[in-house]
Amino acid sequence: MRAGASIARTGALAAGFAFLYGPILLLVIYSFNASRLVTVWGGVSTRWYAALLQDAQLIARVRISLLVAMFSALIATFNGTLAAIALVRFGRFRTRTLFAGAIYAPLVMPEVILGLSLLLLFVALGIERGFWTIVAAHATFTMCFVTVIVQSRLVNFDRALEEAAMDLGAGPVRTFTAITLPLIRPAIVAGFLLAFTLSLDDLVIASFTAGPGSTTLPMRVYSQVRLGVSPEINAISTLMLAVVGIVLLSVAALSRRRAQ
Repeated sequence: MRAGASIARTGALAAGFAFLYGPILLLVIYSFNASRLVTVWGGVSTRWYAALLQDAQLIARVRISLLVAMFSALIATFNGTLAAIALVRFGRFRTRTLFAGAIYAPLVMPEVILGLSLLLLFVALGIERGFWTIVAAHATFTMCFVTVIVQSRLVNFDRALEEAAMDLGAGPVRTFTAITLPLIRPAIVAGFLLAFTLSLDDLVIASFTAGPGSTTLPMRVYSQVRLGVSPEINAISTLMLAVVGIVLLSVAALSRRRAQ
């Protein structure tokens, strides 16, 4: 009986992993396909990686996406951390409910509505759409996720450590930089990585707030899907997966080393 239940659990787990990661594995495999048809296997080849290096427009879209994700994640991490500190440390101030509602609204608001509202805002203010409007939109969208992660860490924070530092003569700024910040750093890093990933993956909001010359990689991929996926898309997706995997493994290794 126990053996049958164990086999069933193992099978369900394997089926779940296959459903989640099977398409990604197929994408990586077909990035080495010699055939131009992405659904027909024509042998192993790296020709599409070589062709990718010669596609200046696609490389430019990747660079724009990475820069947008980096800047927006930095802004979202800074603002989200400050918002989390205000929600946890400032008590029941007068506009707390309104402030918290404004912070958490993007969590439940459809991206179409958020993108359209930001588009109307930029048009009303006479701001030309381009790189920085996408950065501002993505920072607005991802800030709430950083706030939730950092806030969950601050709620369980041991305030006795800060009190001990202040009893020993450390001021508020010194206490925050020497005690509080190092202890909540894992949550801040996790919020930054999540904001970076969400920005890199976003299509809807970027479509509303992008302008000429600021097309991101998801927008380029979506425009090509209607005409057929190019094998170069598989190649660039595989490279981005490799970069993200290396970054995550590096962060995990550094966290484990610090913990030891």
